[in-house]
Amino acid sequence: MTTHDGEPQHHHHTARLDPLAALRTPADPACDVYLTGSVFLDIVFTGLDSAPVRGTESWARGMGSSPGGVANMATALARLGLRTSLAAAFGDDHYGEYCWDALEQGEGIDLSLSRTVAGWHSPVTVSMAYEGERTMVSHGHEAPVHESAPDSPPPARAAVASLTQGVHAGWIARAARSGTRVFADVGWDETGRWDPADLADLEHCEAFLPNAEEAMRYTRTDCPRAAAHALAERVRLAVVTLGAEGAYAVDAATGESAQVPAIAVEALDPTGAGDVFVAGFVTGTLAGWPLADRLAFAGLTAALSVQEFGGSLSAPGWWEVAAWWQSVQSLPDQDPAALRRYAFLERLLPAPVRPWPLRRAVPTIGFGRTG
Repeated sequence: MTTHDGEPQHHHHTARLDPLAALRTPADPACDVYLTGSVFLDIVFTGLDSAPVRGTESWARGMGSSPGGVANMATALARLGLRTSLAAAFGDDHYGEYCWDALEQGEGIDLSLSRTVAGWHSPVTVSMAYEGERTMVSHGHEAPVHESAPDSPPPARAAVASLTQGVHAGWIARAARSGTRVFADVGWDETGRWDPADLADLEHCEAFLPNAEEAMRYTRTDCPRAAAHALAERVRLAVVTLGAEGAYAVDAATGESAQVPAIAVEALDPTGAGDVFVAGFVTGTLAGWPLADRLAFAGLTAALSVQEFGGSLSAPGWWEVAAWWQSVQSLPDQDPAALRRYAFLERLLPAPVRPWPLRRAVPTIGFGRTG
């Protein structure tokens, strides 16, 4: 099996830049970021001209397979050089074996807290990308609760939690009490209640990163910026993503706010872009960057991801960021002010060794191993 650069997966994670190298001490926890959640097998169809029409057969010009669900976030964090630990249940079918191998061997993610569940099949999502959007169909069954995650999270610099409507996750409070910095996002409320009480776990979180629609509905506001300020009354860092307008953040501890515009790109598949944004923001926060730099980096990594298909497949690493920065500086008629916004990358990035944009190989299931 090959990764996005066409190299064998088990070589992919050996040459990553460490964004926290200057901050590490012998007393640090072994884990930078801890996550728990459901891993799906994602099958992504791209190159569809329109939505499938009932009673007809549609052919896609592209297809990819990769671990999805919480694996999107774990992969995005690992590719940015953070030591990532994932606690999840994996099916004991071929799909589960494929996802485990792709994450552990391909991405260098610590799965020591994960479990293979006998007799349980992997959840599957089929995603169809067209007209800059996506439509997804999923199938799966809940894993046994005791198989999904340990009762107490391991020591970690940070954790990423997905808040779920009507569910209180006790591990979030336990992680915060142990000194872990918790970053939270939230999914769409299918019930339509948008009950602020569902965000009770925010009291244990350092940051909350909803999109504009989610933020406005939970705060009963009609402006994303007003929603961010309202959320900042409940959590130190409120970060609201604004789609094509970028992102807006409020730091309640310092009173600082920042907005960074989005990078205009041609979107192939938005799957996983929100996860990549969170991963970029977590990376910058743990590294101690200024708020606006964190927003800019998170937006950049998300923009790079939507130009490729798939969730975890499209998550960029430092080499992709470096290649983009080299490329954009060489383009004519660039806005000097816009370039200055990303000048902080100069001191961080490795020398690009491949041109941008990078074309990724198509991982699939079933190829025999060679060599």
